[in-house]
Amino acid sequence: MPLLARMLPAPLTMEVRRGAVAELGALLADSRVATSGRVAVAVGPGQGDHIEGLIAPTLGEAEVFRVTDGSVDAAVSLGADLRKGAYEVVVGVGGGRTIDATKYAASLAGIPMVAVATNLSHDGICSPTASLVYEGGKGSFGVPMPLAILVDLDFVHAAPESLVRSGIGDVLSNLSAIDDWQLANVERGEPIDGLACSMARTPAEALIGRSDSIESDAFLTVLAEALILSGMSMVIAGSSRPSSGGDHEILHAVDQLFPGTSNHGELAGIGAAFCYFLREDSARLTQVTDCLRKHKLPVGPLDIGLTAEQFTQAVMLAPATRPGRYTILEHLRLSESETRDRVEDYVRAFAN
Repeated sequence: MPLLARMLPAPLTMEVRRGAVAELGALLADSRVATSGRVAVAVGPGQGDHIEGLIAPTLGEAEVFRVTDGSVDAAVSLGADLRKGAYEVVVGVGGGRTIDATKYAASLAGIPMVAVATNLSHDGICSPTASLVYEGGKGSFGVPMPLAILVDLDFVHAAPESLVRSGIGDVLSNLSAIDDWQLANVERGEPIDGLACSMARTPAEALIGRSDSIESDAFLTVLAEALILSGMSMVIAGSSRPSSGGDHEILHAVDQLFPGTSNHGELAGIGAAFCYFLREDSARLTQVTDCLRKHKLPVGPLDIGLTAEQFTQAVMLAPATRPGRYTILEHLRLSESETRDRVEDYVRAFAN
């Protein structure tokens, strides 16, 4: 009897622990990621000198490049530098912008990339996309998944709390995204990938049930694993479907209309909560909002400085940010006045 199975792409290695950056050379060698060729290391502007000092003893021959920001221009510039050298691998060390720029640069240079995360702000650590800023705004670009993933908890503990907590909001939004995918399956017959759903949903459920928070290594390990699994779910699905629904449509609309309002994870959490409010799913809404509050994340638009009218504008624009994607927003097709009423109801319900 033949054995039928899917061959699933996955990182060669995944490590979440303290001291990962300082032992980067050994980790690359042990996992056979880099054994003989030259290694390029891309670091962000904030902690570049500190990171370069830590990796020098074990990666003495590595060439270090500075990534100025998370823009397409910065990524293209890095890609050009990588093409000039015979590098075996490029290692992106830093936060989301540095990792995304390095992922895109690696794809341009045609070499594998290793992600070393120093904060846990969103699931871009392992996702097959790079979110980059360009002259016309911000876009997502398809890239190969990182060959290996390391998360250094020493750096995560030292990162701004708001960045670490935002990762919680991004993971929670998976629940809303999966409900949207299932809705599209029922209403439109859109194929749904159960394995991708499971890989996105399970870590979100694990976070909701925890009593500890970002002060704990155990919690940060679960959060890091959750973000990595969320990224892998997109690789399996072949799209961002398992982790991006109406919640992320609202997020992208806010970014377009009111850039700089808040970070990715905070907006994703608010978007997920509002989508559950629209679904009138009181049980899940309570779970999500309680978790957001427990981890000191914003729940409503007023918490991030948006008025009800501004949030209404974002909700109205949201479907246009992902043409063809069917979510609770497209399903309800609320008019502007209906949307304004629902937003005001939501604001009143979660004003405190």
